[in-house]
Amino acid sequence: MKCEAIHCFDRATVRFAIYPAGLDGPRVLAEISEDALRDQFGATGGPETLLEACQANFELIEEIAVERHRRHPACPIQLEIADFCCVLPG
Repeated sequence: MKCEAIHCFDRATVRFAIYPAGLDGPRVLAEISEDALRDQFGATGGPETLLEACQANFELIEEIAVERHRRHPACPIQLEIADFCCVLPG
């Protein structure tokens, strides 16, 4: 799926949409920290590289976000470095 994402400078995150019930279901907004995109997914520069890293790794990022939403549907989804430590090598 295409990553619908924007860089949020003031929050130091990339905000993206997920569709836990499929494209016909509701859209849920989630965020991933700049630190996670840099440390776990190799972003090296400004906003464009953060968005590129999110897009390139969206399958895994989306999977973790959907899982989090299903466990805690009323809570905001804010992914950090620790959310990927057990699923990425190294």
